[in-house]
Amino acid sequence: MTLHHGVHHAGYVDKLNSALAELPDLQEASALWLLCNLSRIPHEQRVAVHHNAGGHVNHSLFWQTMTPDAGTEPFGPLRDALCVSFGSVAAFRADFEEAGTKHFGSGWVWLVAPQGLGGRLKIMTTAGHDNPAMKNLVPVLLNDVWEHAYYLRYENRRAEYLKAWWTVVDWAEANRRFAGRG
Repeated sequence: MTLHHGVHHAGYVDKLNSALAELPDLQEASALWLLCNLSRIPHEQRVAVHHNAGGHVNHSLFWQTMTPDAGTEPFGPLRDALCVSFGSVAAFRADFEEAGTKHFGSGWVWLVAPQGLGGRLKIMTTAGHDNPAMKNLVPVLLNDVWEHAYYLRYENRRAEYLKAWWTVVDWAEANRRFAGRG
C-alpha cells in the first residue's frame, strides 16, 4: 500500500496539478467538482483532468474507508440498509466481491446510495477513474480493482484480494458516508 499511495496516487495529484497549470480559473476547484463538471474543462485538458482528478478522488476515498483497527462487521443504520438491500451482510459481501472479481480491466467496485434518504443501496463498478458522484450517487464504500492495488501481494488473484480486504474496512467511515447522503 505504501507504493500504491506514494507512487500511483501521488502521480495523479502531480499530473492533475500540471493539467491545471494553464487553467488559473479552475485551480481552486475541488477535484470532485472538476470530475463532475468535465464539460466545463477545455477540451485540450479534459482527458488529463478526468483521469487524474478521478484517480485522486477515488484513491482519497479508498484510503479513508480503510483502517488497521477495522471492525469485522458493519453496524447501525448502514447494517440495516445492507440487510434490506441485499438480504444480509454476507450476501452483500458476496455480491460486492463477485462484482469486483468480474469487472473487466481496471476500475473500481462501489457500494453506493442514492442522494437523499430514500432508496436502496446498490453495488456498481466503474471503469478507469469514473466515480458514482458523476451519476448523482453517493459513494459509501469502494475497492480498487486496478492491478496496481493488489498485484505485488496477490499477483493475478483479484478474488483473494477482495476477500482479504474486509479485514481493513472502516465501517465507522462507511456509516458516516451513508448518514451524510441526505
